[in-house]
Amino acid sequence: MQKASLRSLDPRGRRVLVRVDFNVPLDQNRVITDDTRIRAALPSIRHILERGGSVVLTSHLGRPKGEIMAEWSLRPVADRLAELVDGPVKFAADTVGPDATAKFAGLKPGEILLLENLRFNAGETKNDAGFSAALARFGDAYVNDAFGSAHRAHASTVGAALRFERRYAGLLMEQELTYLGGLLQDPPRPFTAILGGAKVEGKVEVIRNLLDKVDHLLLGGGMIFTFFKVMGLGIGDSLLDEGSQEVAAAILEQAKTSRAKLVLPTDVVVSTDFSATGRHKEVLVTDIPDGWQGLDIGSRTTAAFRESVAGARAIFWNGPLGVFEIPVFAAGTRAIGEAVAAATGTGAISVVGGGDSVAALNQLGLADRISHVSTGGGASLEFMGGLELPGVTALSDA
Repeated sequence: MQKASLRSLDPRGRRVLVRVDFNVPLDQNRVITDDTRIRAALPSIRHILERGGSVVLTSHLGRPKGEIMAEWSLRPVADRLAELVDGPVKFAADTVGPDATAKFAGLKPGEILLLENLRFNAGETKNDAGFSAALARFGDAYVNDAFGSAHRAHASTVGAALRFERRYAGLLMEQELTYLGGLLQDPPRPFTAILGGAKVEGKVEVIRNLLDKVDHLLLGGGMIFTFFKVMGLGIGDSLLDEGSQEVAAAILEQAKTSRAKLVLPTDVVVSTDFSATGRHKEVLVTDIPDGWQGLDIGSRTTAAFRESVAGARAIFWNGPLGVFEIPVFAAGTRAIGEAVAAATGTGAISVVGGGDSVAALNQLGLADRISHVSTGGGASLEFMGGLELPGVTALSDA
């Protein structure tokens, strides 16, 4: 999938409208707790500025649903960005209103302007034609560097973009498409995928698509209990995705003839309580006691998963394998993270995507030992599921 790259755009003297993903986590005092997504946009921003252009940044933050809500203002992001670029960042108190218009009119080469939260405008998520037209007036050229929002057909990713003759992929977007596209199109073999997380829902397409593309598909996390349920096993008080039992059964049937070997855990760590204080023990998946809930993969499963990862030349991982936020149930996720990092060190291509997966990597200090850490949780899943991403489709072909 070759898309027009920012590298091919001459930004000199132009005001470049750049869709970024600054949807960062904030604490109760509106302090940014993780600036990874802001840092990820810096290469594209600097690329434009160093070549004589100016940058107009647009992003959403949270879900204000078309209402102006102070707690979702991008002001803290502007302040943090100014620290990271070690220079001033102009901030517009509205998105396409009089303040934004005035500051855009005075924007000079080498300067940065961040517009207020896109989702303060109902037209953003509706891909409204009027809002798209208004937003498109804030740039002489268009770049999308927000892979994490590319799976949404919004005004900033589609409607406004299509009002430009050429639409370019930012450096982060380009990197995402290169790594994820490479895994789907021509991956080194063997190719192992690891999927975790709480529910089958949201991962159906990626499981079905990967069953015919990978060599080993390892499943963990809370979603495994839905599969065990349809297999006729007792799951105690473990998480059950009630609405996904039929599709889980269909996936198990598909796996009988798929390219991939589908691997489910053989043992799990169960607890009397969803906390560090409950009693816990390791049991076979056939022996989960009533009243207990599975919260991590067991040691036998961990060893089998590590062996598959160690032999892989391509690896995709999305979703923790247990409740890693509670240390006593983090062993499986930690072991697999370390295995992925070790395999990368011996030449495997590894891609990790999804907010919880990335959080686990950061917590374990392993992020810099992975080939590519995707910034797009839902987008990376949909892409690996073979679905079309509207924000990518809107970009011009190379």
